[in-house]
Amino acid sequence: MTAIRCSRIALVATVALFFTLVAIGNVTDYGSNFAFVQHVLSMDTTFKSPALMWRAIDDPRLHHAAYLAIIAWQIATALLLWLGVARLWRHRAAPRAAFLAARGPAILGLTAGFLLYGAGFIAVGGEWFAMWQSQIWNGQQKAAIFLLPIGVALLHLASGEEAG
Repeated sequence: MTAIRCSRIALVATVALFFTLVAIGNVTDYGSNFAFVQHVLSMDTTFKSPALMWRAIDDPRLHHAAYLAIIAWQIATALLLWLGVARLWRHRAAPRAAFLAARGPAILGLTAGFLLYGAGFIAVGGEWFAMWQSQIWNGQQKAAIFLLPIGVALLHLASGEEAG
């Protein structure tokens, strides 16, 4: 196994572990992050500009549905990533083409994770629900921090590799 392959497998495993722990935390301590989702969707700690408040969602059933969708996305992402780790590990000593072909689930998992925090938290939460206006329930900085290892792992894994 080359060092570059070892590095790629380790980075994907790190992100898989992250999503696993996040999903477990959200399932076992449902209320903590549910409050975050509830306040972001309700827009109750924003500037409450009349031009934006029509976007607020006040129905608790929709809060739970959104949070359950986030948790399901995190679980699916973790599963894709662990599948990707297993496939990469099985192909660690395979010819270049076989190793590169084995990246599919890991690339899909990393992309799913990037979409959750990039599109979900920064774009939808941050801009559509004006999360950036909240002093209390603003998760944009955390989402950006989460995007860094996901993005690095995705770029590293998706690039070609030297022969040998």
